Amino acid sequence: MKENLLFCPLGGSGEIGMNMNLYAYGNEENRKWIIVDMGITFADESIPGVDLIYPDAGFIIDKKDDLLGIVLTHAHEDHIGSISHIWPKLKCKIYATPFTAVLIQEKFKEKKIDVTSYLKIVELNSKIKLGPFDIDFVTLTHSILEPNGLSITTPEGVILHTGDWKVDPNPLIGNKVDEKKLRSIGEKGVIAMICDSTNVFSPGRAGSEKDVRESLLKIVSNQKKRVLVTSFASNVARMESIFYIAKQTKRNISLVGRSMHRIYKAAKQCGYLKDVVEPLDSRDASNISKDRIILLCTGSQGEPMGALNRIANDNHPDVNIESGDTVIFSSKIIPGNEKKLYALQNYFVKKNIEVITEENAFVHVSGHANREDLKDMYQWVKPKCVIPVHGEHRHMKEHISFAKELQIPYNLKVENGNIIKISKDKKPEIIDQAPTGKIYLDGSVAVSLDSKSIKERKNISANGLLEITLIISNNGKIKKPIISFRGIPEEETIETFKFDIEDEIIKTCNSFAVNNFKQEKNLIDTIKQNCRKIIKEKTGKRPFTNINIARI
Repeated sequence: MKENLLFCPLGGSGEIGMNMNLYAYGNEENRKWIIVDMGITFADESIPGVDLIYPDAGFIIDKKDDLLGIVLTHAHEDHIGSISHIWPKLKCKIYATPFTAVLIQEKFKEKKIDVTSYLKIVELNSKIKLGPFDIDFVTLTHSILEPNGLSITTPEGVILHTGDWKVDPNPLIGNKVDEKKLRSIGEKGVIAMICDSTNVFSPGRAGSEKDVRESLLKIVSNQKKRVLVTSFASNVARMESIFYIAKQTKRNISLVGRSMHRIYKAAKQCGYLKDVVEPLDSRDASNISKDRIILLCTGSQGEPMGALNRIANDNHPDVNIESGDTVIFSSKIIPGNEKKLYALQNYFVKKNIEVITEENAFVHVSGHANREDLKDMYQWVKPKCVIPVHGEHRHMKEHISFAKELQIPYNLKVENGNIIKISKDKKPEIIDQAPTGKIYLDGSVAVSLDSKSIKERKNISANGLLEITLIISNNGKIKKPIISFRGIPEEETIETFKFDIEDEIIKTCNSFAVNNFKQEKNLIDTIKQNCRKIIKEKTGKRPFTNINIARI
């Protein structure tokens, strides 16, 4: 039976986030698998109470006996965020470079899971061998420490899995893109490149962290009062720039927000940020003259629990903000966050606080490849085929069009679950479909979208809640029902509203033999139906209704 090289995305193809990709080699009887990345995405307001979403890994969990390991390209949440949720069902080796490994360990510590014996640290620019896969870590640049592409050599040929990347000529921390190594890989022949599509619509180049530093320095130098900067905590180069700017402008610096402290600690542990001063505790920052302090805060996306939002709402225990201060949003708006982020910015403006964003100043560069960066990569690697990932369908379609312009012989647009056969001299083809889906983290419980908890919460969110307690005595007499409701609009007085519902309940009960336990379910269903009908007529809402029967 012929051995084949397969690729299967379980997340991140047709969407931004939740990156999870599978590679396999062998025949149906003896096929070995690896996983590249295991990420999350964040839920929006349409799914109340749910924070995280990650791919359904059931397909590879069923094959865990043939799974050789998980290989991580870098430490962004959309690439590692689900590992502590999925790994307990796999219990395989995990391969990561030092900085990523530190953050992985923290995730497992939070869940009281010891992965020490499973976590294998891979030095930068080194190689590992997992069965038929020889994997060479390739240094790239991105908006986090230690981003890696993966050159995966198989009996069928070489695949380059880029991960997230751009070409930054001055990344400030870490090495530049290893162009020499990429060219060498290209000379050997790359049968397919699995490539980041995020910024395919953006012309020119993504830009350099060094240029952002210089621009931010000029901006902060002109500020006369307190300066707050918010950025992605994971961007250590940006963090170092703020330390540098604080020194140049003779300001003290304080980190505000749990994630900011966590990343700072991880970077120091791995030997980065050697030359920066120790930041002030945020409790001491309020004692510093306003023109001598800069605060680096979490909450660049308007997150309700982010430090910046808490500061804006006067809920932060240590930091306040007032008229004349300046807030710099050194980040881009992630699609979907516009509403809450603009609300936060408008709040600051209303309070006479200066707001500086990428819309009115040069304060941010992306961590993803623009079109000229992509062009460089294709010229260095010269792949026979491109399979775009890490993007919505519109991104991947445009990526294919761009690759055609660059004379790439083959291309394939894929979706999550597609099982693709990749060959030396043939166009890749979709040969099968793996089951896919999304898992929603509801509190600490993993559920599906059609779970009872989510359905009920959506219903309550949209239509309100009606709670009825019906007390029935041993002789079958009905006491006055206890009625409460939440989130239901009231056209009349509460008393009139409740009276109508109460009257309907009594009428319904009188039509049943209430002491006949066999009829209890029918009684509950009828009360629920009739009461919801009344509320629908009066308010247009059909509330989630809960009925309790107490017998005394």
